[in-house]
Amino acid sequence: MFNEILWFSLAIIVFIIVLFFFKQFGKTGLFVWIGFATVAANLEVGKTVELFGLTSTLGNIMYGSVFFATDVINERYGKKEAKKAVSLGFFILISLTAVMQGALLFKPHPSDIAQPALETIFGFMPRIVLGSLLAYIISQTVDVYVYSWIRRLFPSDRALWLRNNGSTAVSQIFDTLIFTSVAFLGTYPFAIWIQIFITTYVFKFVVALFATPYAYLAKRMKPLDERSEKDAA
Repeated sequence: MFNEILWFSLAIIVFIIVLFFFKQFGKTGLFVWIGFATVAANLEVGKTVELFGLTSTLGNIMYGSVFFATDVINERYGKKEAKKAVSLGFFILISLTAVMQGALLFKPHPSDIAQPALETIFGFMPRIVLGSLLAYIISQTVDVYVYSWIRRLFPSDRALWLRNNGSTAVSQIFDTLIFTSVAFLGTYPFAIWIQIFITTYVFKFVVALFATPYAYLAKRMKPLDERSEKDAA
């Protein structure tokens, strides 16, 4: 049960950190978090673990926090700002890939110890990033539009859980199918790929459910930077 306890503990910590970023830095903090979490999720996803007796990749919590942060931006600042946040994460991921592929081209010094580790992580990364880029831009765009559509139908604060979970349930189908197909289909046996696909979707949706109370906290939260602007005015 060590992995399972650690997984739930990490989920609690991650969403507390997201709220801290929002509280301290407002919309800017969420933009920064989206960039950071997108990179972290794509690094973690290279590691396969066993959770609840099933094969799964890491990164689901960090990636789920990206959708959470995007939904908070959509809820508080509108669809236009949410789409801007999606674009930010997309271009940060492209930039990381380009920079690290360039770093791998340098011939290491005989005393260097980092090159093998970097090759292991970032040598495998182009395929992961390709899958992630396609999945990210499509699923996040779907999430933004579905969230906005649900909000038009159910605008009350009480329906916040429906907006968050409904948009995530739909968008994560696209995300999981595209990413696992490009990144892992053919790399793992088909039975393992099916297991990764199912567990990835389930765990991402569990993360979304887990994030629901944090969404209500974010809804009521007044970021410090917005208070300062109001006081200055």
